[in-house]
Amino acid sequence: MYSYDFRAVGYPLRLYSGKDALENLPTEIKRQNARRALVVCGRTVSRKTDLINRIRRILGDSCASVFDEMEKESPLPAVLRARDAARAANADLLIAVGAGSVIQATRVVAILLSEKRPLEALITQYPEHGPAISPKLLEPKVPIINVLTAATSAQNRAGSAVKNEQLDHRMEFFDPKTRPVAIFWDAEALLTAPVGLARTTGAAVLWRAVMNLGGTRMSPLVEGDRLQAFRLARNALPRVVDPHDAAPRIDMCAAAFLQNRDADNGGTMFERHWVVRVVYAFAAALFNLHPHVSQGEANAALTAPVMRRLGARDPEAMGRIARALEAWHDGEPLAQAPFKAADALEKLFQSIGMPVRLSELDIPRASLPIIVERSLKNFNADPKREFVRERDLLLEVIESAW
Repeated sequence: MYSYDFRAVGYPLRLYSGKDALENLPTEIKRQNARRALVVCGRTVSRKTDLINRIRRILGDSCASVFDEMEKESPLPAVLRARDAARAANADLLIAVGAGSVIQATRVVAILLSEKRPLEALITQYPEHGPAISPKLLEPKVPIINVLTAATSAQNRAGSAVKNEQLDHRMEFFDPKTRPVAIFWDAEALLTAPVGLARTTGAAVLWRAVMNLGGTRMSPLVEGDRLQAFRLARNALPRVVDPHDAAPRIDMCAAAFLQNRDADNGGTMFERHWVVRVVYAFAAALFNLHPHVSQGEANAALTAPVMRRLGARDPEAMGRIARALEAWHDGEPLAQAPFKAADALEKLFQSIGMPVRLSELDIPRASLPIIVERSLKNFNADPKREFVRERDLLLEVIESAW
């Protein structure tokens, strides 16, 4: 059933895709009246591929400097060093080259360059009782251009998370002015990503596409975005491991982009069902506790076990997911839908070499209670603080995923 009460928003953005898309970088820099661009990336893309050298050649004198020490999960010390590099270069535009961690970190760099308040005053606050509070960050921000090396839903969002070793949860920033002015899905840039990275980021995109189909009241715009994102991701995932074909990687970028448009058109991720909320919270705690585990791997290992244990709480949502996976059909008992969907997802992830149990992730079993405790503080997945009352059940659920 459609919901016709919704709000949709749009943001100015230019998107360049395909062969030699990066040749349009000078045009975008000129459009922003910028003269000194700082490129932000990680060591791998800078030192093991020719991509950054290619960007330097295209930018010419417009490339003021390169900061190539951004790390996985955007740790705060690396973000602060990138901010300092931007100040030293007198940068008036930032170019993020990479996937989720680099892109989120670059947004925070833009915030820290402009805002004068202490860091603690810039992050989202979560009162014990009441909704989250995102401080209004009013200072103008330098423009950002995102060059993707792998599919990510971070590509055109306004929120960012930074890892702080002093905290047991991520520091979250939100500023609509850090949305990119341009995005590049350059074929050659996307092919610089190792097969393993393309697989795990693709798995994360498909996971969200599948979970989104559990929504039971979507607007016509949201349903269109979700169905197309699912179709693109499902068809592209088995093919993203081809190191010579950029097409499935661009399809995966498009799927992630549609997931963001879904949110702008009124869709939300966590209002729908317990499976998506719990997997998201578990996965975030897991890959922050054990950095060698990717979000895609965490999602793949957790989803089927969580669905078998908690799917019955939202039978209609599970029916929609199972139907989309062609694992269940109208007329069959609805109680079977979570189990059939779980079996189908497990087979899909196994077919592309993804883990389907936590014991496959090279983590100690002793981490499971810690993951549960940290999940209780994931306020995005649990804004009403329902998880605290379910602590014992959640521990049983994560043990079943081992």
